[in-house]
Amino acid sequence: MMNSMPKTKVIKLTDKKYWEEGVKFLRKNDPKLARVMSKDYYRKMKLDTDYYGAIIESIIFQQLAGKAAEAILKRFKGLYKGRIPKPEEFLSTAEHVVRSAGISPQKYSYISDLCKRLDSGILELESLRNEPDDKVVEKLSKVRGIGRWTAEMFLIFSLGRTDVMPVDDLGVRKGIQKAYNLRNLPDKKKIFALSKKWHPYCSIVTLYMWNYLDMVTVGDAN
Repeated sequence: MMNSMPKTKVIKLTDKKYWEEGVKFLRKNDPKLARVMSKDYYRKMKLDTDYYGAIIESIIFQQLAGKAAEAILKRFKGLYKGRIPKPEEFLSTAEHVVRSAGISPQKYSYISDLCKRLDSGILELESLRNEPDDKVVEKLSKVRGIGRWTAEMFLIFSLGRTDVMPVDDLGVRKGIQKAYNLRNLPDKKKIFALSKKWHPYCSIVTLYMWNYLDMVTVGDAN
């Protein structure tokens, strides 16, 4: 009998050793980035392994302030005894009942499309953990209302992928602008050029840019 091949260990963003190696690499490879990268900053993350729930919440939070979105999410869960409904439960609920929680017609159509794909088996979220990043983005982007940014947030916060650079994220763009002292917000072309120095640790840069922007913003306010 042939011995089975050992499984390759999947490195995730939550791996502190990976993080430390990434910070060392980035500080050495990009001096400008190194100036704003605190050696002591480590983003302790607990991945959201409820893939379905994470996507539902991301849809509800789209284009809304945090508190407003949280209130709608709470009311939405309240329709189902305080939890996210299973796809078949959602699909069996009348639209006017769902919308009574504050879900817009557009977002109702997004959630409905997601649930139909899951209920029919066209989309299987658990299988995404074994797919490469570009395939995850491709499959999720087929769902109405889910664009590249939402898929990239799923890659980072649910799958813990290590080389994600959301070039359309305003916080990332502002962080890079301040870190590199750029006159204008960097566009995709500029970020892609900069990120050549960051692979395969782009997710660490993403988290650093959010953190750096928060610190700069607080500093500016004081």
